[in-house]
Amino acid sequence: MNKNNYPYIIMGVALLLVIAVMVPKYIAGDTTDDKVKISGDVEKVEVYHFHATQQCYSCKTVGAYAEETINTYFSDELKSGKVVFASINIDLAENKELVNKYQAKGSSLWIGTYYKDGSFTKVENVNVWYKISNKQDFMDYLKGVIEGKL
Repeated sequence: MNKNNYPYIIMGVALLLVIAVMVPKYIAGDTTDDKVKISGDVEKVEVYHFHATQQCYSCKTVGAYAEETINTYFSDELKSGKVVFASINIDLAENKELVNKYQAKGSSLWIGTYYKDGSFTKVENVNVWYKISNKQDFMDYLKGVIEGKL
C-alpha cells in the first residue's frame, strides 16, 4: 500500500465514526435530548423556523407549511399564548439571543417546550425536511408532533 494514501484512509475512518455516532440521532428526528413529561405539565410550546436571509425553496416551504399548520390546527392555542410560532432570521442581530438559546446553526425547525415546573427543553425536528413534497403529510406530521408536546 502506498504511504501517500494513509491520510485519506485515516480521514475516511474518522468520517465513518462521526456518521455512526450522529446519524441515529437524526433518524429519530430529535437532535437534542428531551425530558419525558406527563401530559398537562406543559405551559407553552414554541415552534421556530430558523432561516438565513437568503432562503432556498425547501427552507421557504418548511416555514410556510409550519406556519400554516400552526394557524390551521392550533389557532386557539396561538391566541392564548400556549403555542408560539415565528420565522426567525438567524442573520439579524436582534435575533441573536433566541438563535443562541436554540443553538440554531442554519435553516431548521425547532420546538421548545416550557413546563410548569420551570424547566425547558428544545428539539430540532429534521423529519419535516423529508415531508415538504406533500403538504398534507407535512401538516399531519407536524400537528402530531406538537400535539404530543401539549
